[in-house]
Amino acid sequence: MIRVFSGLLMGLAAQAVAQEGPSFDCGKAGSTAEELICADAGLAALDRRVAGRYAAALEAAGGDADELRAYQRGWIKGRDECWKAEDPAECVRAEYLRREAELVARWMLDAPFNTAVWACGGNPANEVVTMFFDTELPSLRFERGDSVDTGVQVMAASGARYEGSFGRSLRMKGDRATYREADPEGASLECELVEER
Repeated sequence: MIRVFSGLLMGLAAQAVAQEGPSFDCGKAGSTAEELICADAGLAALDRRVAGRYAAALEAAGGDADELRAYQRGWIKGRDECWKAEDPAECVRAEYLRREAELVARWMLDAPFNTAVWACGGNPANEVVTMFFDTELPSLRFERGDSVDTGVQVMAASGARYEGSFGRSLRMKGDRATYREADPEGASLECELVEER
């Protein structure tokens, strides 16, 4: 009876440790970033949360899962460059928050709390749709034509500003916005809010 009870306690203790650690085996930590995550309960919890988001994104990706896996490998390589940062732990935390925001917005893992439709360049047919997500690092999904991108909120002097990939951005103030396309020219369009849902 004592052996059974002791074995049960050891099993519960091992399960509790697994729930507190990161999503990967700390015995095989291969980078400074992974070592930091293993040493910090907050970073370990963030790693588990993003691992869960990634698993959900893989399920949602269907035929695009290989592309998502490749992007995830690239993201891990970028995260592992945090050893060069002035504050490596804060860099790792920021990388995880950005990755969670990207996964949620790109794969619609949560419902958006707001959707705004913008008519840009004085042409109602030239629309940008933005969906806003309540991730820890506020995020949005840009849709313009067949193009889909994600962005995260960044500091702005006034209004709100979101930055996406390759220079894409949206700066909003009231019912007006400046949308910058992701292209070498960096063309900006003045936009007006035409619908919110």
